[in-house]
Amino acid sequence: MKYDFDSVIDRRDTDSLKYDHAARRGMPEGLTPMWVADMDFRSPPCVLDALAERVRHGIFGYSEPPGDYFEAARGWFERRHGWRIEENWLVKTPGVVMSLCTAIHAVTRPGDAVIIQQPVYYPFAGSVTGAGRRLVVNELRLTDGRYEIDFDDFEEKVVRERVKLFLLCSPHNPGGRVWTRPELERLGAVCLKNGVTVFSDEIHEDFVFPGRAHTVFANISPELDDITITGTSPSKTFNIAGLHIANTFISNRRLRRKFIGAYNGAGMSQVGAPGIVACRAAYSGGDEWADELVAYIRGNLDCLRGFIGAEAPRVEVIEPDGTYLVWLDFRRFGLSDAELDDIIVNRAGLWLDSGAIFGAGGKGFQRINIACPRSVLTRALDRLADAFRGVDAGNG
Repeated sequence: MKYDFDSVIDRRDTDSLKYDHAARRGMPEGLTPMWVADMDFRSPPCVLDALAERVRHGIFGYSEPPGDYFEAARGWFERRHGWRIEENWLVKTPGVVMSLCTAIHAVTRPGDAVIIQQPVYYPFAGSVTGAGRRLVVNELRLTDGRYEIDFDDFEEKVVRERVKLFLLCSPHNPGGRVWTRPELERLGAVCLKNGVTVFSDEIHEDFVFPGRAHTVFANISPELDDITITGTSPSKTFNIAGLHIANTFISNRRLRRKFIGAYNGAGMSQVGAPGIVACRAAYSGGDEWADELVAYIRGNLDCLRGFIGAEAPRVEVIEPDGTYLVWLDFRRFGLSDAELDDIIVNRAGLWLDSGAIFGAGGKGFQRINIACPRSVLTRALDRLADAFRGVDAGNG
């Protein structure tokens, strides 16, 4: 590869949420952290060079980019996803979760129903209940090691609960499903029929493995475009989450006006200069780096799958279509979530994300972040396998 993803970079004492805050989050010091969804790779040279040049300038006032920012974004989405966006659709925010929360306040009122598909990224549920909205769950079904949508349950609950907003996670986190176009069309048909607005979180859209393709929900049809708020960000792809930049696209003028009103009501206006600089550089010059990154992560997935199969066969890898977050099924051990966490933390010395935080369907699972040098991953897998040798079902 042209780019280096093998070097181990010490991230401790860099104000890293992932590495520097174990004790504050109730964890022992010294764990190998493979939880929160940022990567242990340096951002691409095009991003680092652009940021360095901006830093040398030395002034970081209120910033609003000219048209070249949008042109960089438009080029990226058209090249990578076949989606042609328009400049007036764009609302820049500090992050996709901020956009999701803004959408909740923009299109629903307190007490309104919002539907999600658990197990799912945990801020979905917290954002709904924290805003005083009513949480409705369409539980995904795990069938032969692959998550599927219970469409009948989805429609029944949308109708019965008079759902106003659907929070779609595409690609799905955790579980790694890259939803197919027919699956998304079927969900969209229910939403169109029942007047449901869709917030589509597509932050992992660039992490799709060979044989799969990401479908932009709003790009399926003009009708779905008209009811959709699409949340995107370069933060996962280029490892710049700490720069707080996201791009939200809303083609419907009325819906966009409501979103902007709610966003302004939260006290937000311009995003930060470093995020603008990084996003523009990444979308202009980051294609080759992103391609190599996905190939490297696919190699890590192959490593994990092979190791688990050989050394920890009672752990099931839920095969992902994409993302760098892998969902591991430990239910064959018959352990409680507390017992499972104890073995992973105190025997294996690892910090993963406990599946229970993703919803009731996550009990007995763990999420592992494999966006790290392969040497780090293999050491972690060795420790995981050693920790579970001799663990009897129901007796940790």
